[in-house]
Amino acid sequence: MLHNFGSINLDHIYRVPHLVRPGETLASHDYRVGLGGKGANQSLAMARAGGRVCHWGRLGRQDAWARDTLARAGVDVSRVNLVDEPSGHAIIQVDDRAENAIILFSGANHGFRRTDLNALVASTRPGDWLLTQNECLGLAELIPLADDHGLKIAFNPAPMAEEVLGLPLSRCRLLFVNHSEAAGLTGLALGAGAEALLDALAAQLPAAEVVLTLGSNGAWYQHGAQRRHQPALPVEAVDTTGAGDTFIGYLMAARQAGLGIEACLARATAAAALAVQRPGAAESIPDAEEVDRLLTDPAASPAP
Repeated sequence: MLHNFGSINLDHIYRVPHLVRPGETLASHDYRVGLGGKGANQSLAMARAGGRVCHWGRLGRQDAWARDTLARAGVDVSRVNLVDEPSGHAIIQVDDRAENAIILFSGANHGFRRTDLNALVASTRPGDWLLTQNECLGLAELIPLADDHGLKIAFNPAPMAEEVLGLPLSRCRLLFVNHSEAAGLTGLALGAGAEALLDALAAQLPAAEVVLTLGSNGAWYQHGAQRRHQPALPVEAVDTTGAGDTFIGYLMAARQAGLGIEACLARATAAAALAVQRPGAAESIPDAEEVDRLLTDPAASPAP
């Protein structure tokens, strides 16, 4: 079983001609509200990929529909608590080039206490996976607690922030980072190349497996002396929101199914290629049958 300690947000999504500039008032030509949060997106992706995932989260009581959405997809939501606090939410701009900018309000995602973390870890079995991101409080306590309990930890340090550098990352088995997150962790410039980032991560965290995602430039996997590149599929992106979460959920589901790293990367890349051709975050995540069809015929243009 994989347990995902992650955010559940309401996404307020605005389509705009360009990302708003300082001092500018800009009219949007579309607006939607949907399920989001990196944690929820990754749980949803894993469930749609056929994986077994239990989500650990907190949500405002008035937004129980978001928990129900996860449950209908096959996510175990028995550890999602409804609370008398505002839910986390995000204000997302998506421009005509499919680039996005996000303002995040943490809300209920920041309400975990030490007693909550103890109870959550106690509900697991040694050898289970714990997946987490950087949108919930308590990681400095949770990571060693989970490691001491025998859990295998996968960490996606998004959004990247200064406090991530103080976390006990050496206890993590698997690290998912994009280019800017890798640069933030290693102290390298944003212009650093993929191989320089991978070299620096290997020196910093020699025991960890690393997956470096680079959007249209594909993804890299590294563990010890093994290094593998997975090219991205050439598609026309509509909205990149949630593509990284889709990738992570699908890769963890493939790994849970016992696939080798090459197959895991291929499935995750195909799922992300489908996701970027659709608007939104949670609603853009494909199901396993769509990914199977794309992998069967890579030359076919994925249907939006």
